[in-house]
Amino acid sequence: MMSVVFSFPDFETVANSIAAVLNIKRGEMLVRHFPDGESYVKLETPVEGQDVIIVCGLDQPDKKVMALMFLTNVAREMGAKSIGLVAPYLGYMRQDKRFQPGEAVTSDIFAAFLVTLVDWLVTIEPHLHRHKKLDEIYTIPSKVLHANSLIAEWIRYNINFPVLVGPDEESEQWVSEVARMADAPFVVLRKIRHGDRDVEVSVPDVGKYQNHTPVLVDDIISTARTMIETVKHLKAVGLKAPVCIGVHAAFSGNAYEELLATGVEKIITSNSIIHKSNGINIEDMISDALAKMKL
Repeated sequence: MMSVVFSFPDFETVANSIAAVLNIKRGEMLVRHFPDGESYVKLETPVEGQDVIIVCGLDQPDKKVMALMFLTNVAREMGAKSIGLVAPYLGYMRQDKRFQPGEAVTSDIFAAFLVTLVDWLVTIEPHLHRHKKLDEIYTIPSKVLHANSLIAEWIRYNINFPVLVGPDEESEQWVSEVARMADAPFVVLRKIRHGDRDVEVSVPDVGKYQNHTPVLVDDIISTARTMIETVKHLKAVGLKAPVCIGVHAAFSGNAYEELLATGVEKIITSNSIIHKSNGINIEDMISDALAKMKL
């Protein structure tokens, strides 16, 4: 396979891993911004006749998509045979419905734009809510990777007597799967609504887990409000300080500091988005998946 892999800033380790596992060339490129904010892109490695792989996390997508567009266009001008995108975090997945007249359904619009740039897509835990599969909106071949096994492995090696906690009934399927892989028990908070503003939250079998470390798991930590509220409920019933684990560290504003301030033991995320909480590495999972794909 005649291929070359390029990396946007912050994802050099992922690109290096891909190059090593697939035994392909590591390409060099330059991305920077002019004083007025416009993007400058330069491919420094020839790509004629090559299958090009670009690693670009699409958190903060407005700061990256112009450079990505320029890069894919110049690669095709230079004779690239195909272009694939590895986006550990895929942005613009939340607005998947028009709630108010005039709103843009940005998940669909962004997907329609991205498929004009690349020939295939690999991502990790996209925020699929009203869509069951990524190919409902992405018309190019796509591969969705799941971080359950990585999270479970981290829990097994780092926490004695964990108990996974789901913040609500909707989380049970996700939490139960990670718990199964980690060989750990799990509980799901139950919400009993007595009225519009009167909601009671209970922790089932709380007495069984007084000596366990609660572990909260979610795909994206953004505002962290769900985790913050869950931590409060766990403290109220006398459980230990929990460990919070998120796949994507999309912390907005002071969300990370506010979650820390609740007294959690630790916050751990994967390096799908670069953040000081990163402790779960995605490089091997991505490289292994690409090695199994027919690129």
